Amino acid sequence: MPRVLIPLAEGFEELEAITLIDLLRRAEIEVVTAGLVEGPVVASRGTVVVPDTALAAVVEQDFDMVVLPGGLPGAQYLDDDPRVHRILQRHHAAQRYTAAICAAPKVLANAGLLDGRAATWYPGAVTAADYPRVSPRQEPVVVDGQVVTSRGPGTAMDFALALIGLLTGEARRAEVEQQLQREP
Repeated sequence: MPRVLIPLAEGFEELEAITLIDLLRRAEIEVVTAGLVEGPVVASRGTVVVPDTALAAVVEQDFDMVVLPGGLPGAQYLDDDPRVHRILQRHHAAQRYTAAICAAPKVLANAGLLDGRAATWYPGAVTAADYPRVSPRQEPVVVDGQVVTSRGPGTAMDFALALIGLLTGEARRAEVEQQLQREP
């Protein structure tokens, strides 16, 4: 069973994180949510989520994928945490998937994972002037090698389904999508 880490920081985007957690678990992917600190995490619109664990407890573990939800100031807190950068860089070096949505692709960029890659993000979260080695795209989801990015809350379901396809295959993705009453 694939295993995915989703770090949660104060101010994360609810729609993105919960959609990711829900759909990946529907696909029978093990999802580990980890707060940057112990205890509940308050999302950008006041929703309180209790992570499975604290990041400190899983920082040295390996996952098949690390996925960063966006939202502000959540994405900035992820970017400011050196543990998040180390986890991303270690997984990237091991050719495991890293993924981010909305404002969180900035974390991937600052960790050096988007250099020479195509990516997408929430408008204004990343600028071509600040990251000239990143090739911006307008698609809802962009897969470039082992790095996956998406634009924002409205693309969260497409993003989650793309991740399911990468981790478990297109047949499983289609099953989950059909159960949601979405056309594949």
